[in-house]
Amino acid sequence: MKTKFLFFSALCASGIAANAQLGFNPHIDFTVESDTVIVPTSILKKQVIFIGGVHEVQTTDTYGNPGGTFPAKQWHDFIGFTPDPASSDLGWISVNHEMVVADDNIGDGGGMTVFKVKRDASTDTLIIVEQILEDGREGEFFNVDFANTVGETGMNCGGIQAVADGRIWTAEEWWRYDNEHIYDEGDGIRDTSDVTIDGSGIEMADGETIQKYQNFNYMVEIDPKQAVAIRKQYNWGRQPFEGGVVMPDRKTVYLGADNTPGILTKFVADAAGDFTSGTTYFYKEDSPEKWIEIDNSDLDVMLHYQDEAIAMGATMFNRLEWVAYNQGDGNVYLTETGRDNPASKWNDELADGGVFPQHHFDRANKQYVMGPDDAEYKDYYGRILKLDVETNEISVFMEGGPDFAADVDESDYPSTQLSNPDGLGFITIEGQSYMLICEDLNGTSNGRVPMGYTNRTCEMFMLDMSIENPDLEDLVRIASVPLGAEITGVRATPDGKTILFNSQHPSSSNPYPYNNSCTIALTGFDKGFVSTPEFEANGEELELYPNPAADFIYMNKTTDVGVYNGTGQLIKVLRNVDRINVSNLPAGTYYIQTTDKETKTVIVQ
Repeated sequence: MKTKFLFFSALCASGIAANAQLGFNPHIDFTVESDTVIVPTSILKKQVIFIGGVHEVQTTDTYGNPGGTFPAKQWHDFIGFTPDPASSDLGWISVNHEMVVADDNIGDGGGMTVFKVKRDASTDTLIIVEQILEDGREGEFFNVDFANTVGETGMNCGGIQAVADGRIWTAEEWWRYDNEHIYDEGDGIRDTSDVTIDGSGIEMADGETIQKYQNFNYMVEIDPKQAVAIRKQYNWGRQPFEGGVVMPDRKTVYLGADNTPGILTKFVADAAGDFTSGTTYFYKEDSPEKWIEIDNSDLDVMLHYQDEAIAMGATMFNRLEWVAYNQGDGNVYLTETGRDNPASKWNDELADGGVFPQHHFDRANKQYVMGPDDAEYKDYYGRILKLDVETNEISVFMEGGPDFAADVDESDYPSTQLSNPDGLGFITIEGQSYMLICEDLNGTSNGRVPMGYTNRTCEMFMLDMSIENPDLEDLVRIASVPLGAEITGVRATPDGKTILFNSQHPSSSNPYPYNNSCTIALTGFDKGFVSTPEFEANGEELELYPNPAADFIYMNKTTDVGVYNGTGQLIKVLRNVDRINVSNLPAGTYYIQTTDKETKTVIVQ
């Protein structure tokens, strides 16, 4: 596939202020095969700051084993950022580990790693800060202690970052049915004895004894500063949680469940900042009040939250994942990731009282008109929803797509597509809000990748929220992750300089470090940029872009090339290509020469 790339040059002294609003288009074009993380790299700086299975975390005494230093878990997902206003350091980063494994030292189940960062004064890049915690642990990376505090966690997936103060909750997504399911033949949670809840501060839960599997699937608050868990939010219900947000009032919480059906939940605390008591509601679109209270004083109701809500007519969504607050308009946005054929997953709940939102009725009617012989409802691409917090109305902000009825040949593949949005966040740059969208493809059929490809090519997009009625063509692709990986966890630093994201569960055949889960920082979004014009394809003169480069160099023609190092030694020959992977080359000066003896100098960063 012909791939093009826009690169950037700094604003020069031409009367354009360097601190103007974002004046660039940080776009990379679609690519279906890569063994590295691809990002714009001319001005924007890419750092791999945390590598699963490589960086070591400091642990507490666990299961009778003394604390020590052990390799971090893998499968990075949610990223939280907690600012540190009391020092010159930037703040604490929290990273979920979605993989469930038995571990004598870190703890069985999922996990979470926290670390602190500051900015390098000369480059603006991030530096890991060494810490000494109150429990005596010293180092850079710290395992969050769940096992000794709230019990193990399961499949730490999404989570919550409070808008006002950066308080962090991790979500236990993977739904657990019984103790055998959590034990998983000894590879999961090995201690399946009953749990007596203690120390949560939630009146209806403390002192109650439940089965071990029932102690999973909650939002779990942590303290990132001390790398310790605080409580499981039993009063928010037991659900396959993924995303959520605590609003600026420090009382209202919106929560999404990654399920079909997925229930949208709201919790309103009695007192700001105290989430141990308050009122829990589920969303019911067809009711005048929209939010229906559910009895969170009854632990049994909370243990069977979805069944109770469905019986009362809850609105059923198709996999609610991330939930994010946009300070630009004060509203909440949600990703409804979709599922190819959801009928088998929510028809029972429909019979039990659940109702569909209007946008699914509309899509189903359209599908029936277009193909009445196929009555099974399909939702290949998913969408982004908007919750107006004043009216409580939910609408489709952006539909995924373009929604193809069949696979699409590579030659006809669109330049922009959005498949199964998952991670969601916002960055504010010079007062302007931009949405950040991560993909997590459910599959590769029906145009989610070109025909013949099986790699789930996941990408991250940026959207200017000042655009009225945006569509897919307004999306700007700013990153893609390597073979096998999901892109997730997107989080902007409060100063608008850096976007953090994860490359999760990549192929083990990728080159280091992209054969591991990685947390990546992309810095420079506060700088002044202008995009250069796209290069003319098949022009007479060879042109290369970007230059300098860190991942790929793109050419305006397809040809044979030789790559020479700074001393003139031939180090690589490529046939019939229009791009060169330089991610594995040491930084320095190189020369590109075509069969026509055209020679260009390039800088690899």
